[in-house]
Amino acid sequence: MIDDSRPIYVQIAEKIENDIIEGGLPEETQVPSTNQFAAFYKINPATAGKGVNLLVDQGILYKKRGVGMFVAKGAMDRLMEKRREQFYEQYVITMLQEAEKIGMTRAEVTQMIEKGAGK
Repeated sequence: MIDDSRPIYVQIAEKIENDIIEGGLPEETQVPSTNQFAAFYKINPATAGKGVNLLVDQGILYKKRGVGMFVAKGAMDRLMEKRREQFYEQYVITMLQEAEKIGMTRAEVTQMIEKGAGK
């Protein structure tokens, strides 16, 4: 899972996000500890903690003192909205800009998308 091109703590946060989105970590369930992440990925616990704390700052996880980290209520909805915004910015806008550069109309782009969705 570890990809050298991106910070490890970001990858840890994304792993947790994906587990939440895919239903592997429902609301109010405990997430693995930073020590568990560190042991599994053979990384420094502080690095794992940085990834977990990133999600705490976003309201995706919350801390139960002395117990661990848990998935917050509404985390799935917040993550889905975040991912939709990222999808729009990273793919849709970029695709439309490229289509404009090569002279494609919006209708042609829509046709291509519909063609691809049929596969």
